Amino acid sequence: MSDNQNLLAGQRRALILDEVRRRGGVRVSELTRILQVSDMTVRRDLDVLAREGSLEKVHGGAVPLSEGRTHEPGFEAKSALELSAKSDIARAAASLVVPGSAVALSGGTTTFAVARLLLEVPDLTVVTNSVRVADVFHDAAARPQGGQRTAPGPTVVLTGGVRTPSDALVGPVADAAISSLHFDVLFLGVHGISAEAGLSTPNIAEAETNRHFVRAARRVVVVADHTKWGTTGLSSFATLDQVDVLVTDAGLSAEVRAELADRLPELVIAGTGPG
Repeated sequence: MSDNQNLLAGQRRALILDEVRRRGGVRVSELTRILQVSDMTVRRDLDVLAREGSLEKVHGGAVPLSEGRTHEPGFEAKSALELSAKSDIARAAASLVVPGSAVALSGGTTTFAVARLLLEVPDLTVVTNSVRVADVFHDAAARPQGGQRTAPGPTVVLTGGVRTPSDALVGPVADAAISSLHFDVLFLGVHGISAEAGLSTPNIAEAETNRHFVRAARRVVVVADHTKWGTTGLSSFATLDQVDVLVTDAGLSAEVRAELADRLPELVIAGTGPG
C-alpha cells in the first residue's frame, strides 16, 4: 500500500495544492494516480480547496486561482473530457425538444453533443453562436442519406461576432442578432456553476452574449457535467434562479443534488434511468 493512501485529508489536499501550483494545473486522473485514491475522493478534495479559494476547478482538473477565472480552454481540449457524461446529458437534453420548436444553443462541447442528437427532431429552427454547432447541421444537410436527398433539415441561423477560443461568436454583432429573437428553449453550456456565482465563463464578451440568450428564451436548460459544479469563471451571466432545468450526470454528489433540487424547478440526472 502506498504511503499516500494513509494520508489524512488535510495532508492530501496540501499535496494537491502543491501539484497544482508547481505544474500550473493538473488533471483529476493524474491526481488519482499520484495519490492512489479514488476519482471521487480527488473531486471532493478539489471541491473543498475551491470553496476555500485555494485553487480553481476547471474541466477535468484544477489550475491556480489566478489563472482559473480567466483561462479559457479551446474546443479541442475540452472535447476529450467527460465524454460519457456529455453523451448521457445530450440524450436527456434532446428529449426535452418537441418538433417545430425554436431552439437556441450556446457554444460549448456539451451543446455540440446536444446538436448532433437534434438532427433527429423535425422542423426545428436553430439559432446558435457556435461555429461547431452550426457545422453539425450544415454537414448533415450536405450529406445525402443512402444516396438519396433527404427532406429539408432545420433552419439554422448562425450569429455573427468575434470568435472565441471555444469557437463561439460573441460581441455586439452576436448580441444584436440574439436580442431580436425569441426561443422556445435555450441549451446553455457553462464554464462553471455554483450557488454563489451562478453561471459563469472566463470570457467577458461571451458572458454578455449569454445574458442576451437567457433573456430571449422562454425556457433555459443548462447542460453541464458534474465537474462544472463549484467552478467560477471571471464573469457571471445568470443566477440559478434564472435556470429552468439543469441537466447533469450521476457524478454529482448527493449533497449537491439535494441543494440544487431545492433551488431549481427541475434537476435531471442523466444516465441513471427512469426515476
